[in-house]
Amino acid sequence: MKTEKTHFGTLFEINAQREFCFEANDDDPTDYRISNVLVDAKWSQRFGGWMLPPEITDHIALVATADDALSQWSLGLVRIIPEHRTEGANRDKKSTLNVDGKMAIDWLWKGAPMPPNVLLQLPRDVVDNIFDHWAGTERTNRLFRAAEGMIVHRNSVATVSRQLDAQKRVRYNGGARSALAPEGYIILSGKYYPALASALQVPVPGPLEYVSVRVVPTDTHDGVLIDGRRWRRAQEGDVVAESAPILPDRGLKE
Repeated sequence: MKTEKTHFGTLFEINAQREFCFEANDDDPTDYRISNVLVDAKWSQRFGGWMLPPEITDHIALVATADDALSQWSLGLVRIIPEHRTEGANRDKKSTLNVDGKMAIDWLWKGAPMPPNVLLQLPRDVVDNIFDHWAGTERTNRLFRAAEGMIVHRNSVATVSRQLDAQKRVRYNGGARSALAPEGYIILSGKYYPALASALQVPVPGPLEYVSVRVVPTDTHDGVLIDGRRWRRAQEGDVVAESAPILPDRGLKE
């Protein structure tokens, strides 16, 4: 909604200042000063959609945008001069960058990777099925079942579970690890099991991410040793006849 978009722009402005301790002065026409240079923070969900008020003309704008579907973000600097503005303006006399203005952006990051949003990567009917249950635990189970082999950020778990201790829905003792083990699934966190994810040849999660893997036992030496037996990632058509192994307390143990 429009109010959410406005709120996100405010969060971008505030958190950039908190992270980098930019100087702020209420008497300045811009949001803050960087090395005593006036800079205004601008966020838009759409590339080039930054709304530029007349008071920041001749000053620098810190422009940022991101694409959740592509898992990319960009941030750059541009001086707002009249030649860089569109001719039209809204009732607040705000305008946007014209073609020359967009070309003048000095990109600090362009198309940089950001944590993927698995809920935007899965098919819509699959996502609808995940949310089509009253219990947060079951919704979490459905998420990890549907997203096998895909990176799942903790934020996605919180979105799906809709509960205060969202990460509890992942663990053993009643969480998704216990519920999905009979179906052959193990759930690897990037904090403790990046080596195990690499050994199973699935995307390696970061410290705040997970990846679920459906595994079957194997007698070959190229399998991964877990809980005293060797396992490999299940392939299409494999029948899971045994529960998934119990993960070691901390990381991969050979």
